[in-house]
Amino acid sequence: MWFDTHCHIDAPEFADDLSLVLARAAEQGVTGILIPAVQVTDYARVVGIVDQWSGLIPHICFSLGVHPLYTHQAQEADIEMTRQAIEKYLNHPRLVAVGEIGLDYFVTHLDNEKQEWFFEEQLKIARDFNLPIIMHVRKSQDQLLKRLRQIKVSGGVAHAFNGSFVQAQHFLDLNFVLGFGGTMTYERSLQIKRLAKEFPIESYVLETDSPDIPPSWLMDEDVKRNEPSYLPRIAQSFAKERLISLEDLAIVNLENISRVLPRLHQLL
Repeated sequence: MWFDTHCHIDAPEFADDLSLVLARAAEQGVTGILIPAVQVTDYARVVGIVDQWSGLIPHICFSLGVHPLYTHQAQEADIEMTRQAIEKYLNHPRLVAVGEIGLDYFVTHLDNEKQEWFFEEQLKIARDFNLPIIMHVRKSQDQLLKRLRQIKVSGGVAHAFNGSFVQAQHFLDLNFVLGFGGTMTYERSLQIKRLAKEFPIESYVLETDSPDIPPSWLMDEDVKRNEPSYLPRIAQSFAKERLISLEDLAIVNLENISRVLPRLHQLL
């Protein structure tokens, strides 16, 4: 089975054909999908999708958090709402993490102080409930590492990782795995390809970040929406770099995500 460790199928881009998208994923053997919420107003919808589609995608699961790109419209009260939502769903068998949370220094209009506050407060929630995190990492590796050393959490996923080898090792030392997706399918993604080759196989998980980060073959098409059914084809790029079979890669991907998100075990 394939597990898409980061997939926003609650996004508006899937509103008109979600059933078809998930059917295509299941046909390709994608029987696990993690949906990371991005804002408090989406929490109920994310949980609803998970509950509705668990028959078709048996290992579907979710995490709850405020994404850094949504902190510009978030209120401080959203932190308490997130804490209450985590407490409410703590016994839900498909809640596996806090997220998507993190820092983004690529988008220039964000209030960095505000997004840093939201990240720190959500780290405290993860710490208090002993949950791992799904972490957005964009031009913010060192600042994330600084805060992870100050507010200790159990680990998680460094989503769409594109940092240095030294930074990657620091995340691994903190019990994180590195998320690799569509970016790896581009010939010019030399740094990511080197990262894919050189760290232990236990360091990685596979993701689509649907509907975002379209793989290379979509760039010539009119509709560039990414979707979870593309995960096995994305995996081919990783397997080529690692010289590993797709069958073994699927197993390793599941083992790695289960290790850093231990609540997944009850779904497998």
